[in-house]
Amino acid sequence: MKLTLGFSPCPNDTFIFDALIHHKIDTEGLDFEVHYDDVETLNQKAFRGELDITKLSYHAFAYIVDKYVLLDAGSALGFGVGPMLICKEDPAVLEAKLKTDGANVKIGIPGKYTTANFLLGLAFPDATNKIELVFSDIENAVLEGRVDAGLIIHENRFTYQEKGLKKIIDLGDYWEKETGCAIPLGGIVANRNLPEDIQHKINRVLRKSVEFAFANPKSGLDFIRQHAQEMSEEVMYKHIDLYVNKYSIDLGEEGRKAIRLLFDTALEKKIIPAINHNIFLT
Repeated sequence: MKLTLGFSPCPNDTFIFDALIHHKIDTEGLDFEVHYDDVETLNQKAFRGELDITKLSYHAFAYIVDKYVLLDAGSALGFGVGPMLICKEDPAVLEAKLKTDGANVKIGIPGKYTTANFLLGLAFPDATNKIELVFSDIENAVLEGRVDAGLIIHENRFTYQEKGLKKIIDLGDYWEKETGCAIPLGGIVANRNLPEDIQHKINRVLRKSVEFAFANPKSGLDFIRQHAQEMSEEVMYKHIDLYVNKYSIDLGEEGRKAIRLLFDTALEKKIIPAINHNIFLT
């Protein structure tokens, strides 16, 4: 059975999916047609229900729980892994302005439906002057003065300081202090139109793929490097260590609790619509 599968070219995703798409594990008769896209493009494809399986932001998932169900394997949750708001000028001055005159701070964001943007809205509700950019363009937009601040995700948290940029706030740290929970960034979902046994099969083989990657961390090196946008091997594996962890093998009750809290907080603040489906695979 051939299924369409979407994930990003970032090292954490290529690390997770390498064994699955290259049949280094038993995929139980499943084969995959892979689509590589940045997270906001994947979010938009999910809104349209285009893919059988896809990575997406937890923020975006809240809008399409009627179309997709969350798998227990493959998620990116963690501590110290959140998005960062950065700038070129004095960060203390800009943070004060965000709190008092947020609408007049122009911010480059990696997509409206990213979890990063959701967290930005929690921390600075008045920061509404946002420009959507591809995540890899945000640092340059700040450096060139096209935006006052940039909301960075993925490997950019390892590179912004080298470019002379400064941290205003680590939004993952903000969430952790507010809640005590890991921050849910992205998950892997399966289309609800697929039979339940296929949904569970996908979850099983994805878990095996993550476990294979942990047991053989260099196995997918060439594949990861091929998609890693000129990243050094050190940065690639820093990125993987940050986003791939025990929650990527299985959410467990702790991971599920963090996701429920994220959605409950968003519902309370009217950031997302009401959810009328069980979000987890049962």
